[in-house]
Amino acid sequence: MTITELPISTHERVVHIQDLPGGLSALIAIHSTARGPAAGGLRMREYASFDDALVDVLRLSHGMTLKNAAADLALGGGKAVIIGNVATQKTPELLEAFGEAVDTLGGAYRTAEDMGMTPDDMAIIARKTPYVAGLPGASGDPSPITARGVFLSMQVAAKHRFGSTDLAGKRVAMQGLGHVGMHLADMLHEAGAELIVTDVSEEALDEAVVAFNAKVVGLDEIYSQDVDIFAPCAIGAVLNEATIPTLTCKMVCGAANNLLAAPEDGDRLAARNILYAPDFVANGGGIINATPEILGEAQGPEWLEGKLQALAANLDAILTEAAKTGLPPHVVAEQLVEEKVTLAA
Repeated sequence: MTITELPISTHERVVHIQDLPGGLSALIAIHSTARGPAAGGLRMREYASFDDALVDVLRLSHGMTLKNAAADLALGGGKAVIIGNVATQKTPELLEAFGEAVDTLGGAYRTAEDMGMTPDDMAIIARKTPYVAGLPGASGDPSPITARGVFLSMQVAAKHRFGSTDLAGKRVAMQGLGHVGMHLADMLHEAGAELIVTDVSEEALDEAVVAFNAKVVGLDEIYSQDVDIFAPCAIGAVLNEATIPTLTCKMVCGAANNLLAAPEDGDRLAARNILYAPDFVANGGGIINATPEILGEAQGPEWLEGKLQALAANLDAILTEAAKTGLPPHVVAEQLVEEKVTLAA
């Protein structure tokens, strides 16, 4: 295994891990440790190129700095990606080797579960390093908590956009029914929302039809559905100059990271009078759930619920300030969290 430092000026440290089992490689990006150790999950997916993987890990790690600061956690921002096929190339040997790479960073980066990973995978990584969270029997699967944070955020955004937190009768277009998306769909269904869904998994779509009476549409059709709310819960950068003109929704609130392909896409949403709940605020539940485990602090359910309610209150304050100043919500949110990071530095 070879670990090479990459000279990335926007980040404190970026390493490229080569010669992993199966001929795979990985990237770990530490964006900031100003507020504490850089925390962020590990995802494994196939990328079209190394450059695509690098762009993803850089964006995701910066997003974790914003997310952790927005949730008032004593954590910095980091992220990791393994470039490969989860179904055919994820092995215990690969995960152990990745754990060895994490360990060389001496705790500056703390890893956890993300796309393509499970709590059992984290347990394998933990054979080689203590800098792992999301282990079975500990904080475990963060998906239900992430979904609850998004649901609470959606209620807050609905209050600002529709005048009420009540989601009954609201039409919600859901892009992605993975771990978080399926939990969120369940919560929305229980709240009386009408679901229109898309996903690459036929099995997940079938489950949503049976469990939630959801309507299924094609992957590219989800943007133009006649809905009140668009909830992106899959990959990032789906709000861009091509998709935003096709949206018919009145607000966007989802679980995916880095939803805006570029900062100006937040301005595009505002110009179309589409209220945007910044993703790094709305989807902070998962990292909140893992924080006591990451920092080695025992916390109870009351602490977790208090942090989730504070997350919703932060979003409420951001949207209130945006309405007051006329600035788009993503600008207000980034100003708020960048100040927190600067003060901690």
